[in-house]
This record gives sequence, structure tokens and C-alpha cells, in this order.
Amino acid sequence: MDPRDAVVETKAAIGALGGGFMLSREAKALCERHGLGPREMYFRGRCGVLGEVDADVVLAAVVFFPAGHVRESWEGGRKLAAEEAAALYAGACHDWGRRRLAGLGNADRLAELLAAVADGADAFCAPLFAGWRAMPRPGGGPALAAHLLHVVRELRGARHATAVVAQGLGPLEATLVGADGTGTPIPYDRTADVARFLAWPEPYPVPSAEAAERRARAEELTDDLVARAYAALGPAELAELSGLLREASGAARAR
Repeated sequence: MDPRDAVVETKAAIGALGGGFMLSREAKALCERHGLGPREMYFRGRCGVLGEVDADVVLAAVVFFPAGHVRESWEGGRKLAAEEAAALYAGACHDWGRRRLAGLGNADRLAELLAAVADGADAFCAPLFAGWRAMPRPGGGPALAAHLLHVVRELRGARHATAVVAQGLGPLEATLVGADGTGTPIPYDRTADVARFLAWPEPYPVPSAEAAERRARAEELTDDLVARAYAALGPAELAELSGLLREASGAARAR
């Protein structure tokens, strides 16, 4: 298996597993414990690795949310310090992994392969990836696998944002076109549901045929860019990674 084939084959699992904890009981418990709304915890937790920055810096990193929603959520969660929020969010990720990936017998090997991808990648244009890669990692097992699934998900997210911008698409436009097989923690039947989930105000425009072509090219470019990091693994390791991600997806569904 070559790196690009492996990227295409694994991106749905990386997307779903790497972001699964964000909508989990563990994340909900954090909100309840600290008196924050779900999006306040999401932005403070996920983007807390950036430090105490202006909301526009957060927007520059997350890309696909409307600016007003980012600012409202980021500022609304400021009673929880950014560094603390990131640590708590990482803990929720680890706890989610211990629960949902408990049935994965080769969690340490999955983590080892994901670490090779993450640690060998460059951090250009990927601030959230760089921040999460620098976070302390748990000792091993399902918790470490969950942590690194999220780190590699952040890598793809950053590369995808770069590709979308390179194709001249806006974030709402790209969302409304959508793409199959990219993986989300919750499946959606319509791209308008995704836009609504991201808090874009309605009504939504109908994307043009040209936008659809640009979005398809952005997806291809994303795969190309991520493949550079997957090249840290040899053909047999890439096939192994793909198989372990299928097993991880099955383990997560079973719990």
C-alpha cells in the first residue's frame, strides 16, 4: 500500500475516531463540572493549545465556523484558562479512548504507527496540530491511541483548510458542497445539516457546479498533502495501520 492510498482508505476512520470524544459523555461531564456550554468547552478545550489569544486567532485555526460564533464561544469560556481547558479536554479524550477502545487488542501498536505519522509531519499552516502534538501524551494503550487519533485528525484538518483556501472556496461554500467518505463523529444526511451544526445562519445558498469542482479538487489536494506524513511508514506498516483502524472502528461501535 502506498501513502496516498492509505490516506484515502483511512481518512473516514481518522475523522470519526479522532473527533469522537468531542461529542461524548466525557466532554458533556466537563461542561457540567465547569459550567460551560458545549461550544464554549469545545473551543476552549480544542483551541486552548493556542494560549490566551484573541478570537480571530482561533478563527484562523478552526476555519470552518462563522466568526461571530467563534468569538462568542471563545470569550464565553474564558472563565476556564486556555491551558487548563486544553488539559481537561485531553483528559476527556483519553477517558473516551479507555472506554470506547477498550476492546482493541493492539492499541499500543496503533498508537505507535500514528505517532510515526504525527511526529514525522511538518507543522506548517497547522497550529492546532502543532499544539496538540506538543501536549503531554498518556502512557499507552487505548488512551494514547485516542490521543494520537485526535492529533492526526488535526493534521488532516489543517491540510484540508489549506486545500480549500487554495481552491478559492469559502468555508460555508465548502461545507455546503461537502464530500463523501471523510468521516465525522456524527453522520449527516445533508450538507445543510453540517452547516447548521457549525452554526452558520440560514438560509443557505445553493452551491454552484464550479464550487463542487473546486471542492473535489480540494479533497484531492488534501489527500496529497496528508500523504507526505504517511510516507513515514512503509507499505506493510500502512496496510497494518489501515487494518488496525478498521478494528478500532469496530471496537468503538461495539461500546
